[in-house]
Amino acid sequence: MDITIILAVLVTAGVTGVGVAVYLLIRSKIDGNQVENAKELAKGVLTQAEEEKRSILLSAQEEVLNLRTEGEKDIKEQRQELNRLERRYLQREEQLEVRNDSLEKQQNNLTEQQDLVERTLKETEELKVKQLEAIEETASLSVAEARDIVITRGEEEAQHDLSRKLYDLEKEHQSIADENARRIITLAINRLATDVVSETTTSVVSLPSDDMKGRLIGREGRNIRALESLTGVDVVIDDTPEIVTISCFDPVRREIARLALEKLIADGRIQPARIEDMVNRAHVEIEQTIQKAGEQATFDTSTSGLNSDLVYHLGRLKYRYSYGENVLKHSIEVGLLSGMLAAEVGANIKIATVGGLLHDVGKALTHEIAGPHAEIGADLAQKNGIANDAYLCILEHHDDDHSSIESFIVAAADAISAARPGARKESLDQYVKRLEDLEEAATSFGGVDQAFAIQAGREVRVMVKPEDVDDITSAALARDIAKKVEQDLVFPGQIKVTVIRETRNTEIAR
Repeated sequence: MDITIILAVLVTAGVTGVGVAVYLLIRSKIDGNQVENAKELAKGVLTQAEEEKRSILLSAQEEVLNLRTEGEKDIKEQRQELNRLERRYLQREEQLEVRNDSLEKQQNNLTEQQDLVERTLKETEELKVKQLEAIEETASLSVAEARDIVITRGEEEAQHDLSRKLYDLEKEHQSIADENARRIITLAINRLATDVVSETTTSVVSLPSDDMKGRLIGREGRNIRALESLTGVDVVIDDTPEIVTISCFDPVRREIARLALEKLIADGRIQPARIEDMVNRAHVEIEQTIQKAGEQATFDTSTSGLNSDLVYHLGRLKYRYSYGENVLKHSIEVGLLSGMLAAEVGANIKIATVGGLLHDVGKALTHEIAGPHAEIGADLAQKNGIANDAYLCILEHHDDDHSSIESFIVAAADAISAARPGARKESLDQYVKRLEDLEEAATSFGGVDQAFAIQAGREVRVMVKPEDVDDITSAALARDIAKKVEQDLVFPGQIKVTVIRETRNTEIAR
């Protein structure tokens, strides 16, 4: 209760003196309690302040300790890097010193060899003069007379070569018509020649570092297994630095795997779920690329009105190869050439162009449907509303009999496109057989020990037995082998024949 109220009550009661005393007593007690409360409050504030101070000091000490630890770690790493660089520089310095010593030794050896060669040349010249004198004395012929004999023989051989060339020229003039036809075809090929795209069965993906290989493999190989199972390819990770190889005979699957792998490397998050997501994205992008490739092919050949499904299958040929030749580029070339030939002979240009463009569209489905690609492509075209004349062009482009002039034109354009220089590669079996025939022709002569076809069959090196073939006979042998190769083999360009005769004298010191 308030003191003033108590005092008023006491005064009202008429006990003023006693009331004042009582008031003072009560007031002193209240002041004492307030002082005690204030002391307790101050004590609590001081205690809280001490706790906050202790907490701040502990936080500061921890931060200082962390900074010190990080600083010591950085200094340790820098120290290790400096030690590594110092060791590397020392190794390089030692290598340079060794190399300098080796170069000095080589220079000294070259100087000695040069002196030896000069002495040998001088002795050879002296020996040559003595041999000439001995030959003149033995043969009773002077050098001039021997030179005349050699020139006469050379003229006879030259006359023989000229006769052969005249015979070749005569045959050439007899086939003027064939040459004119080939010239016309060559002009057409040059006008329509496209880039030759060689077939490959592997793709190479570059890595930012070798550490990425471990992340691609994943724990117990789960990442690489997930990628291979989703794409159907083989991912080869070997010791080649910063490179991963993707192998697959299906070019579409290989391209999807390559694109997905590049996306994973760029993203950095490599795990089975992320791999599946990236493979799906790559599949969508490849589908879009295929559609654009088909549309671009119809644009290049000025062909319109084709069904979208047919355009899509045409675009799939972008990733299909035949004998090393890209089928889509080959189809575009055949379409353009068919249209030009149809214009020259007065046939239907549109039918010939469409038939030429779609003549190999069945190759896009040969992995899915059994049968000849001509029949598969013709059925696909017929289902998508292609006219009957164009359907026959696709169906008959490999047949000997043709039901229309446009069908014959498409077959001719297909043969011209496939036969032009650089369009298709020689098969491995044919290449090996040609090299074996070349070596066989060389080893069929007596005195030949071994023969090796090198430089892709453009040169054959023949090792002869020195006891059976001397230097003069080896020259004749080279000429005979060259003539046999000309007569028996069919080959592009020219073949160099090199006969090697080596004599070795060996003695054993005991």
